[in-house]
Amino acid sequence: MKFRSLPRVLMCLLAASVFFVSFSSEAAAQDARVTLNVKDMRMETVMVAIEEQTRYLFTVEDDVDIDVKVTVNVNNAPLSAALEQMVKGSDVVWTLKDRNILLSKKVVAKARTITGQTLDPAGLPVPGVSVLIMNTKIGTVTDLDGKFSLEIPGENLGGQLEFNSLGYSVVVLPIGQRSVFNVTLTESSLELEGTVVTALGIRRDQKALSYNVQEVSSDLVTGVKDANFINSLSGKVAGVTINASSSGVGGASKVVLRGNKSISQSSNALYVIDGVPMYNFGGGGGTEFDSQGATESIADINPEDIQSISVLTGAAAAALYGSQAANGAVMITTKKGEAGRLKVTFSSNTEFLDPFRLPEFQNRYGTGLNGKNSGSGIYSWGPKMAQESGYTPQDYFETGHTYTNAFTVSGGTDKNQTYFSAAAVNSDGIIPNNLYDRYNFTFRNTTYFLNDKLRLDASASYIIQKDQNMTNQGVYANPLTSAYLFPRGEDFDLYRSFERYNPGTKLMEQFWSDDLTGDLRMQNPYWINYRNLRNNDKKRYMLSLNASYDILDWLNVTGRVRIDNADNLYTQKYYATTESTISEGGKNGHYTEARGLDTQTYADIMLNVNKTFGKDWSLVANLGASINDIKTDEMRYGGPIQANGLANVFNVMDLDDTKKRATKSGWHDQTQSVFGSIEVGWKKMLYLTATGRNDWASQIAGSSQSSFFYPSAGLSWVPSSHWDMGALSYFKVRGSVASVGMPFPRFLTVPTYEYDPTSKIWKDKTHYPISDLKPERTLTYEVGLEMTFWQDLSLNLSWYLADTYNQTFDPLLPPSSSYTTIYLQTGNVRNTGVEASLGYGHDWNGFSWDSNFTFSWNRNEILDLASNAVNPVTGEPLDLDQLDIKALGKSKFILKQGGTLGDLYTTSNILTNKKGYIEIDDNGDISITDEADEIFLGTVFPKYNLAWRNDFSWKGINLGFLFSGRIGGVCYSATQANLDLYGVSEASAAARDAGGVLVNGREWMDAQKWYQAIGSQSGLPQYYTYSATNFRLQELSIGYTLPRKWFRNKMGLTLSLVGHNLWMIYCKAPFDPEAVASTGNNYQEKEVSNIIYDVMSKLSAQDRKIFMMKKFDGKSYKEISEELGITTSVIDHSLRNTTAKMKVALADYTAVLLMILSLNSSL
Repeated sequence: MKFRSLPRVLMCLLAASVFFVSFSSEAAAQDARVTLNVKDMRMETVMVAIEEQTRYLFTVEDDVDIDVKVTVNVNNAPLSAALEQMVKGSDVVWTLKDRNILLSKKVVAKARTITGQTLDPAGLPVPGVSVLIMNTKIGTVTDLDGKFSLEIPGENLGGQLEFNSLGYSVVVLPIGQRSVFNVTLTESSLELEGTVVTALGIRRDQKALSYNVQEVSSDLVTGVKDANFINSLSGKVAGVTINASSSGVGGASKVVLRGNKSISQSSNALYVIDGVPMYNFGGGGGTEFDSQGATESIADINPEDIQSISVLTGAAAAALYGSQAANGAVMITTKKGEAGRLKVTFSSNTEFLDPFRLPEFQNRYGTGLNGKNSGSGIYSWGPKMAQESGYTPQDYFETGHTYTNAFTVSGGTDKNQTYFSAAAVNSDGIIPNNLYDRYNFTFRNTTYFLNDKLRLDASASYIIQKDQNMTNQGVYANPLTSAYLFPRGEDFDLYRSFERYNPGTKLMEQFWSDDLTGDLRMQNPYWINYRNLRNNDKKRYMLSLNASYDILDWLNVTGRVRIDNADNLYTQKYYATTESTISEGGKNGHYTEARGLDTQTYADIMLNVNKTFGKDWSLVANLGASINDIKTDEMRYGGPIQANGLANVFNVMDLDDTKKRATKSGWHDQTQSVFGSIEVGWKKMLYLTATGRNDWASQIAGSSQSSFFYPSAGLSWVPSSHWDMGALSYFKVRGSVASVGMPFPRFLTVPTYEYDPTSKIWKDKTHYPISDLKPERTLTYEVGLEMTFWQDLSLNLSWYLADTYNQTFDPLLPPSSSYTTIYLQTGNVRNTGVEASLGYGHDWNGFSWDSNFTFSWNRNEILDLASNAVNPVTGEPLDLDQLDIKALGKSKFILKQGGTLGDLYTTSNILTNKKGYIEIDDNGDISITDEADEIFLGTVFPKYNLAWRNDFSWKGINLGFLFSGRIGGVCYSATQANLDLYGVSEASAAARDAGGVLVNGREWMDAQKWYQAIGSQSGLPQYYTYSATNFRLQELSIGYTLPRKWFRNKMGLTLSLVGHNLWMIYCKAPFDPEAVASTGNNYQEKEVSNIIYDVMSKLSAQDRKIFMMKKFDGKSYKEISEELGITTSVIDHSLRNTTAKMKVALADYTAVLLMILSLNSSL
């Protein structure tokens, strides 16, 4: 420090007068006056002038530069004003102490870098949040993970940070000494828009999206639990049709977004877990003959691990997934650890199960035929009983139970968070000895390195899933067949003890009367439950690693790897004395073992940009590449146990060498892709988005097009973010166009050969190889409106049009040369629809009401079937105006231009005379023809779906209910046809009570003759087609959350009662129209009946007649010989030839093949 006494000579140059008053220095500084007018003069010169006028002396620190030029212009101003002008713009500060003016350098705090993350109330990252130092222009924007980094200048360390994002309340925090800011944003009372998970698992502001994305919180999934959580989404998302499985607990569900699109390929949605697509293995199931149920991969997921679900219904939404998401995507975000003290949750749920909807049965007419207690031991066309039978099929069912227990642990620090969960689902179904068990274990850890620039997120899941006797639709080995058709004059209780010991064979044998077997190969239902066992034992593990590195605060790179492997052991055990048709004549039993391995490996890398330019412009961009490798293999070995083997000892070494069969099946697909997206925003009001993806899929190897490109573009305009629109607190207009699709079925471009396990030879090429094939494409246009009124009422409206062309299918042309199949690629299917949701939510001093109504309308239309199709073999044009696809029994789907993919027809009818009256012969019988004119039965697709959900809450009491409805469409019941045929339906009893069936409006016909005519061979469809319209109370829940203070704020406890499908308000069908047997299209796989009819159509008229009389009528050689006038040797030769052809055609359909093979052994 230096003390200066300035030269007197300088003082004389600047004449002034000064008055000195001896008060305090502060007061003196105000009283001392200075007049000075200098410009660009050395500070030292100005100091001399001030000393002359005030008699203050300057004391100057050593590091202060007083040679700088300064400007002072004051006129009789206080000393402080002159000093402020003198040091203005420099790094010098002044202070007064007694009679001294001290000059020193400013003490400037060092700049500090702060970091942090913004989260929503659910703990999910919120990208695009503005982080700004208040009253400055210094700030940044959070990245895709909600993270940010910002350097705070020293002079601003005493300021405040402002966190601002549309849809959330503004958060202001003092900077102080903190260096980490982890901020949880709360939803704004205006509740405009939040963020949602979009393609590739990227969270984006919903206001920027140009397509419809609907998000469902985990509360709606776990509040009313289902073993397959997908069923919990039913009725809660517009545009989504979810059909639960008829297989029961854990069964596969069919999920279709915006209508069926493909003739030959699946229309199911893609499932995506944490941004990684998951191939949904499974989902099949028995149909007409095989009654085996099925589960699927998505049903293995633990609902307690789910954080949120976003449903991307449109093509533009899923364009970045390319061929895998042509039908839309369901995005599942799972939970991860949360920073803070350890958090433990436990939930326990017990569910009671009863049949939801059953046909109407009769129990007043007994066993027999023609009103007599004779003629048959299986039909219930006998006399009216003096006392109604005590048996109804309801007595067969049990009260099922599902026990769900889940446990989660979460905790960690700002740098490391861990999550662990364990869950168990154990169920015994309504069908005796039907079991389902699933055990889930999940571990996840998230760690930050390198000043939070590097994030590693690793997870591991292990799943054990077992099921026993999942029962689907179908006839053979289905206990419901015999439970439903059991003759009403017999004592059902007698057969509850289903097996008896036979001292001759020293075996426990099935107890069942031979009279009760019938054409449907019925057995004691309890024998099927306990001695026809089907078991699956699956072990599955999933490993994933996600690494993200922030190169800059607006640029990062992310890489992900996921491995999903499952191995399954399926066993089928038919005990000795099982019906010979099913056991392939095995006197000691029948055994099948299948070992399957499903694997999926996915990896991708992405470069992500999230940057703002000034106040008006923003840029979000992603560029990446991925590889998806999927493989499935199954080895199946089965057959009857050999005659000298050990009865009921099941292993593959003891099978009959002449009848056992080994089959191996599987496929391997791989898709390599590059993709990118860019979103440009202006003033947080206008957003332009474009995406592109190119796939190299293994299915199209060998075709003329080695890869395919999928683009999309969209525009979103949010005027409410710029202008005050009064009651309309949020308003958004959006539009998009996208082209996505899927490769054609595998193996079509290369010659393939099929192995015949019976003859043990390779068959010729099965289909004509075509190289000029293109991927199936879906071009979608979508526009929509999103509005919020008065802060409480929201409306989301979307209109879409989707054309799916390049359809690849088998037109069922007559075979040419050595090819059995010729594929065509043509056709165009259009889906047009509207999705709407109307929501309201408000809170009145602790009482809250949230209501949401969803509406979906979709119109499916075939614009073109094969107008320009050419036979690739002959080169001749094809006159193909319709495509017949077998469905079930005598019903079939017929595709026509102008129709839909779900149009159901029949060509079977009762013979009528020229006037259109039903012909009744002299014996009172009617005749059925299968070559009548086509009869349109209706479309299986609904006209529209709607649902209304309400949730009320008051002082810890919660009440919720969901009503859902489906309007339009038809469904067909072969079950009802068989009930009529066997005389156990209420309709058949009512007709007998009325004295018969009124025919032609004037004649009474015997009820038995009528129903056995229209109900045979799965029934005449026009009499068993019903409206599928239905309304139901789908969910109901009531609960109470106990006050946390009761537990010293250490825990929370909620007690709830929940219910599914409690009340069918309206339904005309004899079963639940929303339950399905398979996740495939209604005719996606070539049905067994279609194969049989294809074979039969190529038989001679005599061979076809012999086969029908033996298979369907159950006639003996002698009866056939007498009726046709041929020898038994001719009959035997014919049946053996037909059986050989059936064996080749039905090699993959074990249950039906066994039935066909049994013809020879039962001659």
